[in-house]
Amino acid sequence: MDSDLIKLVNKLQDTFANLGEYCCGELDMPQLAVVGSQSAGKSSVLETIVGRDFLPRGQGIVTRRPLVLQLIHTPASPNNPFSEYAQFMHIEKRFTDFEEVRKEIETETFRVAGQNKGISKLPISLKIYSPDVLDLTLVDLPGLTKIPVGDQPTDIEKQIRNLVLDYISKPNCVILAVSAANVDLANSDSLKLARSVDPQGRRTIGVLTKLDLMDAGTNALDILNGRVYPLKLGFIGVVNRSQQDINASLPMKDAMEHESEFFKSHPAYRNIAHRNGTKYLAKTLNQARSVLLNHIREKLPDMKAKLNTLMGQTQQELNAFGDAAFLQGDQHQGSLILKLMTQFVRDFISSIEGTSPDISTKELSGGARIYYIFNDVFGNALQSIDSTSNLSSQDIRTAIRNSTGPRPSLFVPEVAFDLLVKPQIKLLEAPSLRCVEMVYEELVKICHNCTNSELQRFPRLHAQLIEAVSELLRERLGPTSEYTRSLIDIQAAYINTNHPAFVAGTAALAASGQMTEQPTRRRARLSEPASISGTGADDDEDETSSTGAPNGSHSARGEPRSVSSTIHDRLKASNATNATPNGIAVPGTSTPPSHHHPSHKLRTSSHSTAQAGTSPHGTARDSFMTYFFGGSQGGALSQAGPSNSSPTTAFASRAGRDSIGKEFGIQENGRESPTVAAMAAKAGAEPGNPAFDMKSLGKHIEAIPSSYNALSPRDEMETNLIRSLIASYFAIVRQTIQDLVPKAIMHLLVNHTSQQVQNRLVSTLYKPDLFAELLHEDDAIATERARVKALLDAYKEAFKTLAEVNLTSF
Repeated sequence: MDSDLIKLVNKLQDTFANLGEYCCGELDMPQLAVVGSQSAGKSSVLETIVGRDFLPRGQGIVTRRPLVLQLIHTPASPNNPFSEYAQFMHIEKRFTDFEEVRKEIETETFRVAGQNKGISKLPISLKIYSPDVLDLTLVDLPGLTKIPVGDQPTDIEKQIRNLVLDYISKPNCVILAVSAANVDLANSDSLKLARSVDPQGRRTIGVLTKLDLMDAGTNALDILNGRVYPLKLGFIGVVNRSQQDINASLPMKDAMEHESEFFKSHPAYRNIAHRNGTKYLAKTLNQARSVLLNHIREKLPDMKAKLNTLMGQTQQELNAFGDAAFLQGDQHQGSLILKLMTQFVRDFISSIEGTSPDISTKELSGGARIYYIFNDVFGNALQSIDSTSNLSSQDIRTAIRNSTGPRPSLFVPEVAFDLLVKPQIKLLEAPSLRCVEMVYEELVKICHNCTNSELQRFPRLHAQLIEAVSELLRERLGPTSEYTRSLIDIQAAYINTNHPAFVAGTAALAASGQMTEQPTRRRARLSEPASISGTGADDDEDETSSTGAPNGSHSARGEPRSVSSTIHDRLKASNATNATPNGIAVPGTSTPPSHHHPSHKLRTSSHSTAQAGTSPHGTARDSFMTYFFGGSQGGALSQAGPSNSSPTTAFASRAGRDSIGKEFGIQENGRESPTVAAMAAKAGAEPGNPAFDMKSLGKHIEAIPSSYNALSPRDEMETNLIRSLIASYFAIVRQTIQDLVPKAIMHLLVNHTSQQVQNRLVSTLYKPDLFAELLHEDDAIATERARVKALLDAYKEAFKTLAEVNLTSF
């Protein structure tokens, strides 16, 4: 009955041995593990129990993989010469020469653990059939070490310790702790490790080796009697073959006889010789086997239930890899590809719309990230743009002056505003295009994340699906970017200052005093003859209110008035002092109120023309030119000589010339004023030299004085006004772009891709000649599925084995 239990356990171990997972890490299989330090004699003890030399020997660590040694008793038969042999689970061969067994262990160790003295948890399973052994299963573990030797890993001690603990920490494992008797027992690594998992010593058997090598006068009698380190299963002393005996190939039978003679003849051990030696150790192990047998009886029902659970879990894992038989045939392949395509598209769209069942709660994903780009990233980028931060006051003043050409400006020119606001609108182009790129990148990321366990089986199909969707996205990236760029160009193409939200800029213009009078009305008023003659009192009031200063003076801000305004003021002042009731200009007289009547204006104008000696048909402009510039002495525009000028006209002509000459630094006799003379001297020209005008002009325009950088009050007003207008209009455009760009991206990129992705995948990939290539499984997936299937078969075989056993018979 006990033999049947051992065979049952061995059969279960054989079931899992081919998988390379001894006991599978799941089933708590009973076992007996041999633990000891390097050179403690573990291999010699095992060889003595088996009665054969079959384990590798050498310097340093030799056992680098666990060796699962199943000893199977076979009846002796003189007719069967092959009653004693060895067989590995990884090779279909019977070994009758145990020297070949040693070489095969070394070869298999090198194959898995390598040549660098490293270790591996993958066990080697070896069965030895012999009439001289008991039915027993032992696990030979690597020897404990402390210092790496040669090219061993630096953490070799930790690796071996963890490997040993994996076996001996299980409560069904009987520990065979081997220690050398010539070393202090307090320094025994095997006993120390055994105590850490079996503190009460209930499942530990102590083995003392090298008793014959102890110093003279010393012995291990107290240890063998259990007075130093008590163990329930006790200590057993053995005497192994020396290295000289091994080199001389001393037969195992002779070695055992030499060991028996040692205990019987030793004065300290002869009284306990009957419970020491290798033969007694084998009997003790056979008795210790009862511990395993009792554990087996207790664990068999639990093992059967555990196997049932493992079979269900493994079957689900295998189903996740899919059925390989389904990949055969074009019809099955086509339906599988359509199924995977549809699932891929569904995952892609649901990720964008936020309806995916696998929505993350840890971070933003899918469509939520697109919204974040629109609202936070793009919105904050637009709001961070200062509409005039890159425009200095000098830039704005230069633009204003350049937009008026050689003419002075009465108002802030609209051309300057257009010139300055368009480049600022272009500042919105870079963040808008970057927004398109970020959404494109997010869609590509969503595409890569659309995968499942079934699609992972086919990496080529997955890669082609991603490539097809990425190609569709790349096709839409260009039109979306181009349309976004056109939105900026549209805003810069037409500056709509009538926009309702642009009222802030209009109010600023009005508050600055620049829009008191419409430009068209002012131009019409200045072109009327009455305005030129300057006889209307209303004109005087308009000029005063428009400029904010009295006629003929500078503006309230100290800025010189324009030439036309100066001429207008001087004409009105001259008429006010020189006109008589009969229309004759006499100094000291004033214009009567009747001059405000239109008919009187006409009579006055005609009378002035007749008195000046001009044609009755002469225009008001002719009278103005004659009045302002006089005859040939006053300017080049006058064609009449002094003889044709009346005294009144000559007086007015001189008065006008003197007044204008004082302003421009030119005297009546043509000589330069002191200001001009100083300028001429500074320029290197002699006073009165006519060449001064051309030479000094070139020199002064090449060297613009530093005072040009200083802004006058008028310049400050104009630059601040332009700056406020740009900020107002830029805010309108920014709000429009912030609204239109996300809409354009959603329509041209996101929605279009979602609507066309299914058609694109079908037209690109659903081709029968591509089915075999697309459905090529990943080698790692195929290997993993084969492993899971083999594990499931092993579980089923083990469950069948347990089901055939009548548990009540045990």
